Amino acid sequence: MNITLPFRRKSVGERGGAIYRKKVRPFVYPQETGKIVVIDVRTGDYEMAANPRDEVPAERRLLARCPDAVIWRKRVGFQTVHAFGGLQVDKDG
Repeated sequence: MNITLPFRRKSVGERGGAIYRKKVRPFVYPQETGKIVVIDVRTGDYEMAANPRDEVPAERRLLARCPDAVIWRKRVGFQTVHAFGGLQVDKDG
């Protein structure tokens, strides 16, 4: 069974980062630092999650509006969304 993806993994990251920088960041940084933004890279539509526990409900809200969404995530003010056994650096990129 072959599955065709609409975007390559690298292009999802590039598109998501561009949408975040142009459309989302000006409205959420720095006042929403630490919250997670869930972005559909096809439409540019997004949802906010107050913390990682709310990330899945934010995804579901986005998917309810955009059923074919290709999702990319960003933690406002940080380089990574999640940290495992390490330190998150507070620097928006």
